[in-house]
Amino acid sequence: MNKMFTFLFPFKEYSTAMSMLILGLRLLFGGLMMWHGIMKIVNFDSLALTFPDPLSLGHKTSLVLAIFAEAFCSLAVVAGAFYRLALIPLLFTMAIALFVVHNGQAFVYKELAFIYFVVYVMIYMTGAGGYSLDDVIAQRLNHNTAADSSSEG
Repeated sequence: MNKMFTFLFPFKEYSTAMSMLILGLRLLFGGLMMWHGIMKIVNFDSLALTFPDPLSLGHKTSLVLAIFAEAFCSLAVVAGAFYRLALIPLLFTMAIALFVVHNGQAFVYKELAFIYFVVYVMIYMTGAGGYSLDDVIAQRLNHNTAADSSSEG
């Protein structure tokens, strides 16, 4: 259980500058991707018939999964909440767009998915930063763990 919490809420010390940079990336790339998801929600009826179905799940199911990643997981990224878990569906969605949906097309069609994919990999590795809900949780878990180990000794 402790390893799961450590994975979900890694306790890291971030400088103010690094936390601001990560926050900026979360707001920018999470917000932009969330906009893509919101537009899919708004245009759901027309997209449900023609949305790409690269995994043979059905057009509507593929659209719902894309909306989940783009709208809801992006909201979690912006908030820095369950950050690593939220990035997994986004990474998967961008990988499918990059390597399956746009396979064989010129790079200009793959470029946006490539940019999102690379940024999501990088921010996955950095963590959510100091200005995130995950950091608040990690600090509380670390404080509780430190209190538990000091009371045992």
